[in-house]
Order: sequence, then C-alpha cells, then structure tokens
Amino acid sequence: MDVNQIRKTFIDFFREKCEHTFVQSSAVIPHEDPTLLFANAGMNQFKPIFLGQVNPKSEQAKLKRAVNSQKCIRAGGKHNDLDDVGKDTYHHTFFEMLGNWSFGNYFKKEAISWAWELLTEVYKLDKQRLYVTYFRGDPEKGLEADIEAKNLWLQYLPEERVLPFGMKENFWEMGDQGPCGPCSEIHYDKVDGRNGASFVNADDPTLIEIWNLVFIQYNREADKSLRPLPQKHVDTGMGLERLTSIIQKVPTNYDTDVFMPIFAAIQEVTGYPEPYGGKVGADDPQQVDMAYRVIADHIRTLTFSIADGAAPSVDGRGQVLRRILRRAVRYGKQKLNAPAGFFSKLVDVVIANFGEFFPELRKKPEHIKMVLTREEDMFNKTLEKGIVEFEKMIKKSVNNTLSAENAYFLSTCYGFPIDLTTIMAEEKNYKVDIKGFEGLCEAQSEIDRKRQKEKKVELTLGAEANAWLKNHDIKPTDDSFKYQQHEIQSVVKAIWNGKEFVDTAPKGTLIGVVLENSNFYAEQGGQIYDIGQLSFIDDQKTAFDVKDCKVFGGYVLHIGYLSYECDSLKVGDRVELTVDYTRRSPIMSNHTSTHMVNFALKSVLGDGIDQRGSFVDAQRFRFDFSFGRAITKDELIKIDQIVNDQIFKQLNVYAKEVGLASAKKINGLRAVFGEVYPDPVRVVSVGVPVEQLIENPTNPEWANYSIEFCGGTHLSNTKQAELFTITSEETLGAGVRRIVAVTGSEAAAAMELNKELEVRFNNALKLSGSDLAKEIVCLLDLLKVVTVSASVRMNLVETLKEVQALQRKQVKEQEAILAQQAQAYLEKTSEELAKSQPKVFVDLVNFNSNTPLITETIKKIQTKSPMTAIMLISPDEEKGKVTCIGIVPKDSEISKTLTANAWVVKVTEVLGGKGGGKVDVAQGVGSKLDKIDEAILVSREFANAN
Repeated sequence: MDVNQIRKTFIDFFREKCEHTFVQSSAVIPHEDPTLLFANAGMNQFKPIFLGQVNPKSEQAKLKRAVNSQKCIRAGGKHNDLDDVGKDTYHHTFFEMLGNWSFGNYFKKEAISWAWELLTEVYKLDKQRLYVTYFRGDPEKGLEADIEAKNLWLQYLPEERVLPFGMKENFWEMGDQGPCGPCSEIHYDKVDGRNGASFVNADDPTLIEIWNLVFIQYNREADKSLRPLPQKHVDTGMGLERLTSIIQKVPTNYDTDVFMPIFAAIQEVTGYPEPYGGKVGADDPQQVDMAYRVIADHIRTLTFSIADGAAPSVDGRGQVLRRILRRAVRYGKQKLNAPAGFFSKLVDVVIANFGEFFPELRKKPEHIKMVLTREEDMFNKTLEKGIVEFEKMIKKSVNNTLSAENAYFLSTCYGFPIDLTTIMAEEKNYKVDIKGFEGLCEAQSEIDRKRQKEKKVELTLGAEANAWLKNHDIKPTDDSFKYQQHEIQSVVKAIWNGKEFVDTAPKGTLIGVVLENSNFYAEQGGQIYDIGQLSFIDDQKTAFDVKDCKVFGGYVLHIGYLSYECDSLKVGDRVELTVDYTRRSPIMSNHTSTHMVNFALKSVLGDGIDQRGSFVDAQRFRFDFSFGRAITKDELIKIDQIVNDQIFKQLNVYAKEVGLASAKKINGLRAVFGEVYPDPVRVVSVGVPVEQLIENPTNPEWANYSIEFCGGTHLSNTKQAELFTITSEETLGAGVRRIVAVTGSEAAAAMELNKELEVRFNNALKLSGSDLAKEIVCLLDLLKVVTVSASVRMNLVETLKEVQALQRKQVKEQEAILAQQAQAYLEKTSEELAKSQPKVFVDLVNFNSNTPLITETIKKIQTKSPMTAIMLISPDEEKGKVTCIGIVPKDSEISKTLTANAWVVKVTEVLGGKGGGKVDVAQGVGSKLDKIDEAILVSREFANAN
C-alpha cells in the first residue's frame, strides 16, 4: 500500500463506514488566526467550533462528524522541530495529520472502537504490537482517572498493555483557557516478540506513538477551574508518515515512499555519487544522509507554504521559511557538493508526489520555483564566504565556544541564521554563546529604535562640499557596478559629518562616506536607495552599516553608522561593499514592472498617456500619469493582464547606454515628460536587444514593446517578477491619476486574498439578523486594511452594497413583522385590560430591543386602561439582551407608592443590567435572558408590594 492509498483508506473508512464529512485541509498558512505562525495540528481549522465561535450560518456549523488529512508545519513558535530535523529519522518540519472529529456527536466508545477496527482489521496491524495509554488522573488538580477509556480499551487489549500516564502525556489543553480533556494514545512496537511497555513514552524510535484520541469534555476557566462542557467532542490525530512506515514495514519515516522519490531527485540534481543510506549519528560521519533528510524535509515545507501564499522574508513566518531554506541550501552545498540553483529543481518531485491530493500545488509551480531560486541566489552570494569566515572563527575560538560577536557577524554580514551557525558549530563539537548573541541583537534593536526616533537629520552635499571634494582631487564615484549583482572592493575617499569633512568617522553619529567606486544604488529616478554594509578587507569585520544612499554632483554618499564591532573608519581604508540584494530583488521587480505598466497603460488608455512620476521600493510601486478620468474595472483587468502576459512570456530585459540623439529616434520610446536626460543615455528594453533598436529605430514593430530611458536597476528576465496586480487607483488632481501595484510574493498574496474575500463577501449574502450585522462591520474593516487587486476591490464594494441592501430589506421586513405582532398584541391586551382595569400589569413580549415600539404599545394600551402601571419585558436573542420599560400614570392610585425608575431598577438588577428614568417613565437593559421568568415575578411582587 503506497502513501496515497494509506491516506485514501483512512478518509474512506470514516467517510463511508462512519458517516463523516470529508473536509479539505486548510492552508498551512493560517491567515485568519494571528496566534499561529503555521497550521500545526489538524484541529486548527475547527477551533471556532470548539470555542463556540463558529458562524451559525456557515458550512462548518453544520458539521457533526469530520475527517481529513491536514497539512502541518512545526517550525518556530511553541511547536518547533526544526533543530532536530536531519539528526534523527523521525522529526519533520512538514507532515500530514490524519484526523477524525466529533462535534457534540459520538464520544469515547465510538472513537476507540473505530480506531481499533481501522488499525487491526483494515490496515491489518499486528495486535500484539499495540499499546495504549489513558489519563491516570491528578488528585491535586481535582481530576479523576479516565476509567471509561481504560475499560473500553480492555475489551481489546490485556491490562499490561493499557498504561496510565499523567497530565503531560494524557491531558490535552488548547491553551491557558478553553476546551480541554483527557486523551488516549495508541503506540506501535516496531520490534517483534518483546514486552515493550517500558518503552512507551520513553522517546524510543522503535516504539512510537501513532494516534492520539483527545476527548474534549471540560472548559478551562480564567480562574483555572474546570467546567464540564454541555457538548463533548472528539479530536484525533495520526501522523501519516509514521503510519506509512509501519504499514510499509520499513525502519523509519524517511524509508517510505513519502521520501524515497525525493531522495532520488536530490541525488540527481546534486550529482552526489551515493544514494540515501539511512545512516544516523556516528554511522554518518560526513553527514551525507543527514543532508538528504534535511533537504527532503525542507523542500516539502517550502513548497507547501509558498503554494499557500507565504514567502521567505525578514520577519514572522517569512523569517522562519528563510531559515529553513538557508539550512537546506547550506547542507546541499557543503555536504553533497550541490551546484547553485539545485534546491528549486526539487519542486517538481514534491508536486508529482502530492499534487493529486493537494491540487493547490499544481496551480503555480513556476511561482514556487521562482521564489526559491531568488532566495537561493541571494544566499549563495554570501554562503561560501560565510563558510570560510566561520572556519577562521572556529580556529580562533577559545573554550570550544563561538563568541556572540562572531555569531552576530555571521548573521548580519552573511545572512547565517543563528540556528544554522549553531548546527555548524555542533558539527565541530563547539557551542555558540546564544545568550550573548541574543543580547547583541536586542542592543542593536534598541539602537535602531532610537535612530528611528531621531529619524535622520538629512545629510546632503551642497555646492561648497562638492567644491571641497573637487579641490582635493577626489573624482566623482564610479557607480557603474550598481548594475552588477556582486560585491566589489573600494577605498574610503572622504567622510562627511553634515558640517565638515573629517579623517575619522565618529562612533554613534550619522555620517556619509564617499568611496572611489560603488555598487550601491543611490536614490534617484523614482527608485529607493540600496542598503548594506562596508567591511574591512583585511579581517572582514563589518565597518559601516549603510542605511541610505544619495548622489550629489556625481558623488555617491553612503549614509549610516559605524558598526557595533568597529571602533573607527578612516579615509584611505580599503573596504568591501555588500549590498542587501535580498532587499534589492523585489525593488528591481517593481521597477521593471513600472516599465511594463507604462506600456500597458498606453495600450489600454491610448497614446495620450504621459508618465508624471513614480516611486519604487521593496513592497510596492506607485506610478503617476496624465489621464482625465478614473480607470474602469474592465480597464484595470486588461492592464493587469497585459503586464502578466509579459511576465509569462519570460522576456529578456536589455539595457545599454547609447547616444541621446540616436536613442530619441527609436519608435515607441517612452520618456518622462519634462525630464532632462544625459548623453549618452541608458535605454532599457523589455523583449528586444537595444542593438536591434538602434540598427532599425523606425521599425513599427517596436511599438509593441516597452522601451524607456532609465538609469535604475532591473530584472534580467520578466519571469522574475512572477506576478503583477494593481492594488489601487486614485486621482492626484486635475488630469493626473496614480496607481499603486505589487509584484512577486506581494502580488501572489493579494491574488490569494482576492479569492478568499470574494467567497467571504458572497457568503455574507446568505446571512441574516445579527450575524449579518456583525459581518458587515467586519467586511467594512477588512476593506480598509487588506491589499487586493483594485478590480477585485471594486467587485467587493459592489457586493458589500448588495449585502447592506439585504440588511436594510431584512430590517424593514422584521420591523413590519414586529409591527403586525405589536398590533395583534395591542388589540388583545387592550381589550382584556379595558375590562379588568388592574392597578399593575407586567408581561413578556417579543419585540426584540425595539424601544420605541415597546413604549408606543404601552401608551396605546393605557388609553384603554389609563390608571394601570404597565411594564413590558422584551428579549432580543440575537443581541443577547433584554429590554424592560415601565410607565406609571401620574394620576393613578399606584403612583402614590410606585415610581417607574425604582420599578425598572429593581427588575434590571435581576436581569444583570442597569436602568433608570423618571417617576412616570423608565427603561433598562439586562443581559441574563435565562432570568426573564424570575424578573417578571419580581416585577409583579415589587409593584404590588407598593
């Protein structure tokens, strides 16, 4: 039985035999649950049900029984297996969790009997190798042993294989508060013919837990007490990889057909001579098999997470993914001699193996590869140098410990995550000063926070400063290297403190450094500046952190601060320049896309479009242009389509300096209105070599391409932009419009959100009452903060108008129904009271919280019984409150002893609320709907007693 059959058998068993509903795995990126970095358990998507927060009109609310196989990642946060992956044969960052659930339906008897039947009769596992555990209780916490589960298991197993354990092993809690309960684990002994009881929960790889049955029967209150739940639930989870290793009768998870095809692909793309051998620890001295395991695990994690909308980045889950990728790339390069670019080539085997059950993998394989290729390329630029530097540090280290300063240097200069440095040190039997490293990180964060508050005094080179540089024979900076993606070496020619040039840079002060040459892009032409570092060539220590970069009269000013490990930087020092290419990559994507969108605007809106400005950074870009009206939804869709067509055609991007006169003759050329261009000028062409443009400048075919004058940094091929979408369009004033757009991972995330929100907004049309009112508030808030395609936003706004119209219609219908009910009640009650003329009348009505209707009804009744003190109490189930209104006629007999405000206050106390008013008219509101009967009795007693 292969892994796909094993998964299918589980799902079919519960769906067909046990009448469960199959629920597709949720995304591994829990967009709607800010408490989680990644989905780390099968129950994550069902939390609203367990917490009683599920929308009663949603599909989830209809579930009684469910089954699925959930994609899970445990890396970062509370559940983190990253550091152990590769070292043994049973840890993973990505895994599948098979699960079945009961939501207030069946409980322990069914869960246990079905688990036993599936394992022993369907999967045919050896009954003699199965052990189970149950909760033994905790008297100190007032918890009894789960004798019910124990007795159920004793129907299938002898007592010596039904084992009691404590809170740690056999009591599950969602958090400090919330649903919880005892659990029962099923363990399997991979060694035949022994008594394995002592190995259960002993972290022994030969006797492993395969299935956990959680019986949710309590709620943990804020005061830590346990309250029995009115409805009991079942939540089970079984690791697919572990189950597969047992059924396929192989030693470990990594020996199954989950991983073996990936291992074969790893050998192929790396060219390593030996296949995966399954060795661990001392048996794997070169850590070859460890590298196989790390890479195989990590490519699954990254492929699934990127397919679900995540991407490596500098913080949050993106930072975790970047660590995972760099860990895999380092193992591949250092242990398997893998060539550059090997990692993204493994995406295909993951999709081939898992794409049938998880079709989302097949939707954007090129996007996944592109993200991985870009990240791998960025890391490869510093990986080899970082490894060399690490080796030097190890030789100089004392007490077998790599210093915090060295670890921090590897992190900031070479992009080595601390866990990667720790692993490399462990391989040499060294430790890392983690505590010191964390202290340095926090100290640097504090410095950065202070600098942000100061937010820099703008450093500029005025005419006098420029003249000083020329008078001292300092030539303008040669920054032609900015178009190349690699480090260069240079010499410090001048240091500017904002007032004067100095020979030595002061510590802790914002300064500008002028270099002989530079690969940094200085902010100009609408493109944001580069950031990075200057390092001393001799010892590679970081000398200077470049936080900004500007150009004045040809002199590039690198603006920033001395590094924490640098005491001084002097004129004449030789330095190596390292640009943050990870940051620059999306900037290039966005800049090239401004050219493509300029072309698309002309194609859709006509030749009268002129660029009026732009700004490009790493997150998005804006583009201003002349046009006399708002762009329609259809036009926005066409513009998106034209740019994405250019991306999908994978057009090469060419750039070359040519004479200005010759360049101006190129047919189809786009230039910024009013801009003065240098001679020679740099021509950037998307799809056609510049040489061809110059050879035949009047060719009408050139009008079908994006051709512009531009000095910015650009992609080498449009495919590197991955995806594009416009996220907003607005007016800047008469005749000028602005669009904001995103590319790459930002665009992919926006498009994923497009689908999610369109579904959510359309689902709102199925709601009613308070559910609809609450959802409208949520949808309005969402529209303020989410980044989606501008055309989709227009659709969402239109849908929201329909939703709001639906709410208005429902309100009117409800008001009409209430008015009819009130009229019927009025006629009936007026007739009764007209005959009896009581002193006091108290009644329950169903007018929700419609205060005017309740008040008007009382007054109309009193026209037939003018001396009667009347109180009406009306519950509103949807809003969870009770309204009571009392009117005591001023000239009535009862008014001498009863006031309306005292009457209402007394009644609302019972209802858990507050009230008040005048002696003749008062009202109040409470929240205890279960106290209405008592409130009516109290109301009558209080009024009659007076």
